[in-house]
Amino acid sequence: MAKVLDPYYDLIMDEDLANNEWPKLLDEHQKQEKQSIMAQTMTKEIWDKYKDHKTANGWTLARAINTGVTNPTSFLGCHAGDMESYSDFAPLFNGAVEAYHVGFDMETMKHVTDMDVKKIGTALEDHAQKKIISTRIRCARNLSFFPLNTCGTKKTREDIAELMEGVFGTFTGDLAGTFYRHTTMTEDEIKSLVDKHFLFRGKDKMQAASGYHADWPHGRGIFVSKDEKFLMWLNEGDHLRIISMEQGGDIPSVFDRLGRGAAAVEEGLKKVTSRDEVYMSHPVLGMITCCPTNLGTGMRGSGHILIPKLIAKIGFEGIDKVARSMNCQARGSTGEHSEVIDRVDISNWRRLGYPEYNLVEDMIKCVNVISQMEDEIED
Repeated sequence: MAKVLDPYYDLIMDEDLANNEWPKLLDEHQKQEKQSIMAQTMTKEIWDKYKDHKTANGWTLARAINTGVTNPTSFLGCHAGDMESYSDFAPLFNGAVEAYHVGFDMETMKHVTDMDVKKIGTALEDHAQKKIISTRIRCARNLSFFPLNTCGTKKTREDIAELMEGVFGTFTGDLAGTFYRHTTMTEDEIKSLVDKHFLFRGKDKMQAASGYHADWPHGRGIFVSKDEKFLMWLNEGDHLRIISMEQGGDIPSVFDRLGRGAAAVEEGLKKVTSRDEVYMSHPVLGMITCCPTNLGTGMRGSGHILIPKLIAKIGFEGIDKVARSMNCQARGSTGEHSEVIDRVDISNWRRLGYPEYNLVEDMIKCVNVISQMEDEIED
């Protein structure tokens, strides 16, 4: 009996794309006023030229655009399956990269990574510090000797988990902790991690359409440090999501821990694999990720700020408009698309073409302005 596919976890291809034919649904999308970046970039000329090409890992143009075709509300709508995707399907991905990372020129610019906390030149003001509930900064990394998870298999995901278990054993000091695999967690461990909002659970149609959730939950896991301020997600989307967080607004502390954690992962990987280079990176695009939105730093730094009066006065959309004017964005009280009650999540929007410390400064400056706006409203 054939397996019944679950759209929240399984890869389900658009019928035309499954037959390597131009998707009729995309014709409909491209007639709409609001379109994904993929729909704005993709043409029949690009399709005809590249539809039969496969990267060394087997990634195709049909797989690359499946998310945007089957989910017309996607903001971006395309994914890479390996680093070669970005060069082999350059007419699609170059257009998508430059449309999302506004101001970045693929021909003249290069990405620079710099996680030196001492270079942060802007401080969180006292009035903003008092309103910050928690701070979280994460970055994505992919291993250069595996395909991206969109193009991965059950075995590649399990091999990554096995490899990283050895890397976790090299961590010392405040980075040391425990690795939990999704396939072997006890019910008590699951409840504890869910209650603390640490555990990722998959179940996302757009991500499933890219292949992110294939073979769920095999090869997935979470690493948690003893003090619960340093976490890592394995194979949630990208191979690694490195996370630093704590209560309050000590942003330099959180950023410093992230930098130390990313360095510890890299050194641990080099040690257990005997490789000189372990991260998938590119001189122009920086850190390579499945989704082009995360290229460059792969970093999102966010602060949860308590601003009930400002929410009541100008609403979430008004706050997001202010944030976007400062190279940031606003999200709901518990993340993207969540309900807004008395607090919002302010995070950097830019990823590519700017070092990490600059993006942390973006967040700090925006939080300072949003906090000041809250204080200017009379009770």
